[in-house]
Amino acid sequence: MRSNRTTLTPGIVALAFLGACSVPDRPVQEPRHPHAVLHPAALRPVVIGRAAWHADQAAVRPGLIYDHDVKAVFIHHTDNPNDYDCARDVPGMLLVLEQQHIAAGWDDLGYNFVVDRCGGIYEGRTGSIDRDVRGAHTEGFNADSIGIAALGNFGPGQQVPRAMLRSIAEIAAWKLDPAETPLGHVRLTSSNDGSRFAKGTSVPLNVISGHRDVYETDCPGQALYDALPWIRRTAASLRAKATYADPPRQR
Repeated sequence: MRSNRTTLTPGIVALAFLGACSVPDRPVQEPRHPHAVLHPAALRPVVIGRAAWHADQAAVRPGLIYDHDVKAVFIHHTDNPNDYDCARDVPGMLLVLEQQHIAAGWDDLGYNFVVDRCGGIYEGRTGSIDRDVRGAHTEGFNADSIGIAALGNFGPGQQVPRAMLRSIAEIAAWKLDPAETPLGHVRLTSSNDGSRFAKGTSVPLNVISGHRDVYETDCPGQALYDALPWIRRTAASLRAKATYADPPRQR
């Protein structure tokens, strides 16, 4: 699968931009109980399904691929204007994204999830809520990963709304395999020479990475890229709160 290089700029009516992000003061401590168990159901955020944004399901091509787990999360931005109205404009913007991606030859909208500036979480690619469906978001590294796109442009000088960052962290905490830690690293193998790395190259990456880490692009924009440590810590904190000590089984 390929990565999204398309810059989308549908006309959007302006509203005020939201506030800036900040960084937690204290480091997150991972749970160390010998019988600690992560309960993913406790992490599931509210996700707006495809029907709510009138996805063109008839245009989705057959043959979507499903992975066994999610080892990594790649963060993107869509390069749209930031002054959209979340309630009024976002459904149409998502439909444009889907139409653009399908016209480019992809099976469906490339991102698994899209987050708006108000913190709304939308199901992008078909089936992403209930299954680990492979997206078309990060060329060479789509397998065993998900793509989360921030709706807007977060290049230098832009501010990333706190609600948006929080929602990105919530998705990552929920969808990552329990064996992976948002603060950790993972080794993935490039499947495509179109990435920064030749096909077959084993690459060490942050479990939560930016698109630019593996592809020649500015995505997800410098402002959002600089916020990735905050997202990792917040996702880890959410997981710690959803991890409980299970008593050992009686023999």
